[in-house]
Amino acid sequence: MTPEGKVKASISGALKAAGAYYHMPVQNGMGKPTLDYIGCYRGRFFAIEAKAPGKVPTERQERTIAEMRLSGAAVFFIDGTNFRPLLDWLEEVE
Repeated sequence: MTPEGKVKASISGALKAAGAYYHMPVQNGMGKPTLDYIGCYRGRFFAIEAKAPGKVPTERQERTIAEMRLSGAAVFFIDGTNFRPLLDWLEEVE
């Protein structure tokens, strides 16, 4: 499994344990860009961009993150070292 694959496996496990709905769209270069995970938890929309440890989102991904946040989405960037914000959010959402 790739380093990013390990991060995604951890994210998927946390989302499944919480009972969140999520989708991992496959990008093919057509249409509007999105992030690695799109989902809903207790009526709240969220998105997650996953990277291998030490990697950062591309400029295009940063623009997508900003657009989603402006619309009110909870958006997380996780590289395997910064998992706590997602876990805290899952615990706090009512």
